[in-house]
Amino acid sequence: MRVLVIGSGAREHALIARLSSDRDVGELLCAPGNPGIARLARTRPVDPTDLDGLLTLAEREAIDFTVVGPELPLSSGIVDRFAAAGHLIFGPTAAAARLESSKAFAKALMARHGVPTARFRTCESAGEALDVIASGTFGWPVVLKADGLAAGKGVVIADDAASAEAAVRAAMHEHRFGAAGARLVVEECLTGQEVSFFVISDGVHAVPFGSAHDHKRILDDDRGPNTGGMGAFAPSPLIDSGVEACIVRDIIQPVIEAMSAEGARFRGFLYAGLMLTPAGPHVIEFNVRLGDPEAQVILPMIAEPLLPLLATAAAGELRQSSVRMADDRFAGVVLASRGYPESAESGRVIDGIERAEAMPGVCVYHAGTSMRDGRLVTAGGRVLTVVGQGRDFSEAIGRAYAGVQQISFDGMQYRRDIGRKALAYRE
Repeated sequence: MRVLVIGSGAREHALIARLSSDRDVGELLCAPGNPGIARLARTRPVDPTDLDGLLTLAEREAIDFTVVGPELPLSSGIVDRFAAAGHLIFGPTAAAARLESSKAFAKALMARHGVPTARFRTCESAGEALDVIASGTFGWPVVLKADGLAAGKGVVIADDAASAEAAVRAAMHEHRFGAAGARLVVEECLTGQEVSFFVISDGVHAVPFGSAHDHKRILDDDRGPNTGGMGAFAPSPLIDSGVEACIVRDIIQPVIEAMSAEGARFRGFLYAGLMLTPAGPHVIEFNVRLGDPEAQVILPMIAEPLLPLLATAAAGELRQSSVRMADDRFAGVVLASRGYPESAESGRVIDGIERAEAMPGVCVYHAGTSMRDGRLVTAGGRVLTVVGQGRDFSEAIGRAYAGVQQISFDGMQYRRDIGRKALAYRE
């Protein structure tokens, strides 16, 4: 099969790397890709939001199957466009992608169908949000979420009235998140351990294929502002067979059935961000694609061909009930530019990737990189993800950071505690 992957980040690099080992993949293309992806696939400079350009590319290149990486083309309806033109594509329709593109939609769906999640109120104005906060309905801390897509940065956990009011003002008066912040979801703050849980769905069946923990804050010990993700480890030591069965029974399957019942059958990756509370797993949020950096530690765990899983799900014919997974552990450390997440320097020369990749059990995935005058340079906030693989978390984390030590660029920043939580759990 001729396969097109849409996107340009480390998630798409990990997808390309995983698909490149499948015998049924004839040729890989990526739009727009990045320098790391270009070593494994032909790249074409088509923006992921240019739906017409992507459809033209798929037809010109006689693509048999398309996999969508990022959320923006999904929410914009790329699956609808490709399907209408008779192209097999993996991902949810725009209507189904509302599970991620609208926090208010997802929360209302869960409320209607009894899916466990935090108590919430959807607010259409700053005044309404401030009144809900002032009422004390949800206590302190209180969580405020921009309704729309905000690149993983639209969530604030406010410890007091001043920080809550500042968050409302930033979203609804200063428009820091653009249209995404026109509505706010205000909800109680759940307590427990946070995990990420992943399934592949064909609209009827949902097959689990891994769990992970990510690290959203920019600084060690979960301090500083939220980012798109500074690292991850997998699998989660907190997800055993009993917890997995509970998640699938009480959360995943009811949501898949609810979407189908409401006319928006869900096909694609479903990523549930969960809190393991004393009352059981509760949904924090849904994503309708693989996370980044979670993809970089989840995809290498899949110990069977990936293409048949994705293609049968896209066709609505997923028959298997489980995915074979490797026994190894994985840890990924994100290397970011100076100023991230508020801003990002670009054009800084990157050295040492080849040395890192030559180390046993180390992979490097490109995100914000580009070529300038024959040199690899930074081109965004999150630049690389260095992943270590090992027999246990100690080995995986050690290999990841050994790889990090080989790489340098001016202004490079990264967390030094990725995976520390895993060491506190029994493996």
